[in-house]
Amino acid sequence: MATIKDIAKKVGCSISTVSRVLNNDLSLSVGDETRTRIFEVAEELGYKKKTMKSLVKNIAFLYWLTDKEELEDIYFHTMRIAIERLARENNMELTTYKVADGIEKIPLNIEGFIAVGSFMDRELEYLRELTTNGVFIDSTPDAEHYDSVRPDLDQITRKTIEVLKQQGHKEIGFIGGTFQNADTNVEEMDGRERAFRKYMQQEGMLNETFIFCHHGFSVDNGYFLMSQAIERLGENMPTAFFVAADPIAVGCLQALHEKQIDVPNRVSLISVNNTSIAKYVSPPLTTFNIDIEEICKNAIHLLLEQIIEKRKVVKTLYIGSELIMRKSTI
Repeated sequence: MATIKDIAKKVGCSISTVSRVLNNDLSLSVGDETRTRIFEVAEELGYKKKTMKSLVKNIAFLYWLTDKEELEDIYFHTMRIAIERLARENNMELTTYKVADGIEKIPLNIEGFIAVGSFMDRELEYLRELTTNGVFIDSTPDAEHYDSVRPDLDQITRKTIEVLKQQGHKEIGFIGGTFQNADTNVEEMDGRERAFRKYMQQEGMLNETFIFCHHGFSVDNGYFLMSQAIERLGENMPTAFFVAADPIAVGCLQALHEKQIDVPNRVSLISVNNTSIAKYVSPPLTTFNIDIEEICKNAIHLLLEQIIEKRKVVKTLYIGSELIMRKSTI
């Protein structure tokens, strides 16, 4: 089994230096080349050590959502709680800043950041002036400069269409939210809608009249959109809908129940997120489980790689998901 002495000999530095680098001692003055070489040799020799987590200071958590947006979507609330907990577990000194604080509230001496939400171009420029170390969760607004971790919505959408086709559905609709561009204030298409349009077009099944979208991902928005679909389409409603998020799907179920439209025998629903409420509504939602814990854990690890190991190559990481079959589909 490789030892610190073996690594020191191969790298050509002291045992003390190797020990302090492997234990993430940020107070150690050592060149980036030497630090990188130590980690490379340790991996090459198969060195195993007990993890000793040094304090990583001055990390900003940019939670760029309003209180209303968090209240309406438990997905982001769960994400915030997970990031704050994982930071503590990894001995990371994390300070949370919200969109209401403004980007100028972020101190000039931050070592790095983790960010959730929508950012204006000027805010991204400001961040680039502060630090090269940063990770965005659930979006990739600056792939040239910063890492990102996000669910693979393209794969989720493709799988949804495949499953519904296998169940015999020939007419499939989409119900989802839109995002407001922070720079232009214009409502923009969500990635799930974009992917839905692409794959349905490829299958020769795209019908524009079956797509209903409006700002936000709340229960109220789902109720509003499904009510629109019922009123406009009547008996011509598709036999299935892909719904962009569980809160929207809950609102869809409410509208369908009010009109006594049977789920799943008349209309099937597949949703996204697998939030806690998904299995308790009637009928329970078929939905994709997005592992928020895994997303947040990878975000923390990517940032630590940047700060401690001095990684310079930018990474974009897509996390897969599992379809949980319940009774909202046949």
